[in-house]
Formats: sequence, structure tokens, C-alpha cells
Amino acid sequence: QIRLTESGGGSVHPGGSLELSCKASGPIAELYCMAWFRSDPAKSREAVATVDTDNREYYTESAKGRFTLRGHGHSNTLYLGMNNLLVNDTSEYFCAAKLGRWSDDRFSPDEYSFWGQGTQVTVSA
Repeated sequence: QIRLTESGGGSVHPGGSLELSCKASGPIAELYCMAWFRSDPAKSREAVATVDTDNREYYTESAKGRFTLRGHGHSNTLYLGMNNLLVNDTSEYFCAAKLGRWSDDRFSPDEYSFWGQGTQVTVSA
């Protein structure tokens, strides 16, 4: 069992930056695949970025070039750096973990057994 705690959310203007943190209660490197998802009442939970047990990173189209993962390979904290934020990025962001490798779709929330409580990101003019 692993517990995940997110922090770092907040309110920014379009074009601004934030860095979210996901602190795990135990080691994650080489053990867990990790991911960041986001969701709000109008949308289903969607993946933003994932990293596997070999520290390979994968980003969805909405995140490529703007969001960056770090920390997975050498610490108990996974970070999501977000630059050039858009109003459409407004959402609650969740950290998730899966022990071992993905079985099917790395971007599916069904792959992940452990979830944090979420942190709100609001982008507005």
C-alpha cells in the first residue's frame, strides 16, 4: 500500500506556470508506474503524463511541449512542471500509482490502484 499526497495547485493567469508535487509514502523508483490525471465535473478523468518503472515518460497531446515530469527515478516525489498554462488546463489534478508495469493502456485510470486526494489548478485572466 502506498499513499500519495499532492500539493502545488493554485491560481494563475494564462501563460503562467505551476509545479505540482506528488509525495509518496514509500519508494516509487523502479517499483511503480506513476501518472498525473485531471478531472472536473464536466469531463471524465483524463491522463496528462505518465512514467514507467524504467523512468520512460509519456505525455498526452494536450501536455506535450508544455508539461514535464521529474523526480520519479531518484526520489519519493513526482513533480509535474506546467508551463504556458491555458484556461482549458483548469481542473483538479490527481497523482496515481500502479505497482509494476501497465497491463494495457498507460493513459487509462483503470490501470492505477493508488490515488491522491487531488490539487486544484485554476487558470483565468
